Amino acid sequence: MPCVGDWLNSPLSIVQGIFAQNVPNSDWEKKVTEYFKEKLKENNATNWVPSLNDVPVHYLKPNSLVKFRCMVQDMFDPEFYMGVYETVDPNTNARVLHFGKYRDVAECGPQQEIDLNSSQTVTSERQTFYCVPVPGESAWVKEISFLTEPVQARVSPSTSYTPSRHKRSYEEDEDMDLHPSKQKEQHTGKTCCSGGDIHGCVEPKRLETEASAGHHVISPNCSPPLDLNFPLPGEKGPACLVKVYESWESFKVNDVLEVFGVLSVDPVLSIVNSEERDSSTLDPMECMDTTEEQRVHSPPASLVPRIHVILAQKLQHINPLLPACLNEEESKTCEFVSNFMSELSPVRAELLGFLTHALLGDSLAAEYLILHLISTVYARRDVLPLGKFTVNLSGCPRSSAFTEHLYRLIQQLVPASYHLRMSIESMNHSRFIPHKDYTANRLVSGLLQLASNTSLVIDETQLEQGQLDTAGVHNVTALGNLITWQKVDYDFNYHRMEFPCNINVLITSEGRSLLPSDCQVHLQPQIIPPNMEEYMSSLLTAVLPSVLNKFRIYLSLLRLLDYSISDEVTKAVEEDFVEMRKNNPESVTADDLHKMLLVARFLSLSAGQTTLSRERWLRAKQLEALRKARLQQQKCVNGNEL
Repeated sequence: MPCVGDWLNSPLSIVQGIFAQNVPNSDWEKKVTEYFKEKLKENNATNWVPSLNDVPVHYLKPNSLVKFRCMVQDMFDPEFYMGVYETVDPNTNARVLHFGKYRDVAECGPQQEIDLNSSQTVTSERQTFYCVPVPGESAWVKEISFLTEPVQARVSPSTSYTPSRHKRSYEEDEDMDLHPSKQKEQHTGKTCCSGGDIHGCVEPKRLETEASAGHHVISPNCSPPLDLNFPLPGEKGPACLVKVYESWESFKVNDVLEVFGVLSVDPVLSIVNSEERDSSTLDPMECMDTTEEQRVHSPPASLVPRIHVILAQKLQHINPLLPACLNEEESKTCEFVSNFMSELSPVRAELLGFLTHALLGDSLAAEYLILHLISTVYARRDVLPLGKFTVNLSGCPRSSAFTEHLYRLIQQLVPASYHLRMSIESMNHSRFIPHKDYTANRLVSGLLQLASNTSLVIDETQLEQGQLDTAGVHNVTALGNLITWQKVDYDFNYHRMEFPCNINVLITSEGRSLLPSDCQVHLQPQIIPPNMEEYMSSLLTAVLPSVLNKFRIYLSLLRLLDYSISDEVTKAVEEDFVEMRKNNPESVTADDLHKMLLVARFLSLSAGQTTLSRERWLRAKQLEALRKARLQQQKCVNGNEL
C-alpha cells in the first residue's frame, strides 16, 4: 500500500497502481483524476503541493506532484503519444503493459524492448501549452502565496532527495551540465526511450555515453540564449511546457490557470532533442520542423520544465486573500463573503481616505479611482464591451514623478499591473502587439498580451514632441483599440486575429490625453508636498498590513459581484433622463446617460449593493455634475483642455 506522502512525492506510482488494477478497462484514466481530485480536497491539501511560482525547479524532485499558477502564452500543435504500450523480454518472451500518460519518455525494464506492433498499443493525443507566470503579478501576491504554504511545501518534498546540480536561476544560460553519474542513478534497472518518437530501447551504457557526448557537442556550438517569451520586460520565474490530457478545448490563449501535475525535468529530453536536431541536418526529409522550431518547442528541460497535468482549473482571480472560486455555493465561501460585506462600509471609507491622500487631497478624483479599480467588462453586446471604465486623470504634476509614485501605491492594491511610460522612443521601439513567428512556429509575445483584470497605468506626463514611425503609429493604434474595444489584434502576418481582453486602463496626463477614455477627471491637488517620494512612501508605511489586505480583498471581491437594476428603478431613471433632456437638451446626450449608469453601477457595488437604488442614482448624478463642472472650469483657464 502506498504511504500517505506517495501521492505528492511519487504520483506516478499511484497511477501505476490504478493502471495495474484496472487494465484493460479504459476507466483507469478517470479513476486517476478522481483520486487526485479527492486528495486535493482534504484539509487544504492544495497548500501542501510545492509551487513552481515559489520554489526553484532544482529544489524539486523530478516526477513529483507540483502546481503552477500561470497564463497560457501560446498553444502548440497537439502531439501524439503512446497512452498504453507493451514491452517484451526477448529471452523469456514475457510481456508487460505500461502506461505512457503523464510521461515524456517511455520506460522499459532491463532486457526489455517495446513491441511497436503490439495489438495492445493505444495511441493518444495531448495538447501542449506554453505557459508563463502571470504578467505583472504583484510582489505581495507572490509573498502571501508563499507564506500560506506549509514549510514542507517550500523545500524539496522528499528529504531523501538531494539536487544533483548547483543552484541555477531561471534566467541563466540554457546549457545544462549532464552528469553521467546522475543519469546512471536515475536509470538504474531500467532504460528509457522517447515517448514521442520511439527508436527502440538502448543500453544503459550507451545512454550514458550519449549524454556525455551530447554535452561536448552542444557546448562548443552554443546557440543564442533561449527567449522565454515573457510579455513584459524584467519578468522572472519559470516558463513551462504544460501538457494537457483532458478538456484542453476549454482553455485558450491568455487564460490564467492553476495546474496540478507531474514535474518532468528528465535530462534524457535534452539528449533526444539534441539527437533529433543532429539527424534533421543529415536528412532534411526525415523531419519537417526547422531547427528554430525544434529549439522553441523542445527547449532544455532544466530551463523550461514540463508539467503533465492531472488537474487544471481556470482562475477567476489571482488574489491569494480570496477563496479560489467564488461561484461555488460552499459554506466557507459564503461565510467569507458575508463576513467581509458586513464590514464593507468602514473599509471603503478608509480606502477613500488613503486614495485621497495619494491624489494630493482630491477626494473627487479618489472616488473615481475607486470606481475605476473595481470596474470590469461584464458582458459584450455585439462588439461593444460593457463595464469598461478607462479613466484619464489629467492635471497630473509633470516634474515630481507623481505617476511613478501613484503606480507604486496601485501596485500594492491590485494583483497584477504594469506601468507603461509613453515616450516617442518607447512607442517606436517597443513591441506591443503579439505576432506569429512562422519560422519557429510560435506566438511572439508583446506588451499588450496581459491577463484579464490587469491594471495598466499609462503615463503621458513625460511625452514630448517628436515623430512616430510606422511601428509607433501601430502601437498607439493598438492602445486605442484596447481602450475602446477591449481587444488586441494579434499579427499573423497575412491576417490579424482579434483577442478580446479585460484590462483596466488608467491614463495620467497634464492636459487631456491623446488616447481615448471613458471618463476624464481633472486633478485638483489640495496639497503640494515638498518631497513627493517621501510623502508617498509615508502613506504606505502608515497603513497597517491588515488594513492593506482589506483594501486588496475589497477591490478584488467587488469585481466579481453580480449586479442588476429592477424594472421600477429603470423606469425612474428613464423618466429622470427625459426630464434632464427637457431642461438642457444640448448638453445631455445618450452617451451621458450611459456614463451615469456606469458610474451608478460601480458606485452601488463599491457600497456592497448589487442593485441600483434611487439614492445611488442621485449620488452618481452628483458626482458627474461635479466632474463636469471641474472640466468646464479648467476649460475657462485653458481653452485646449477639452
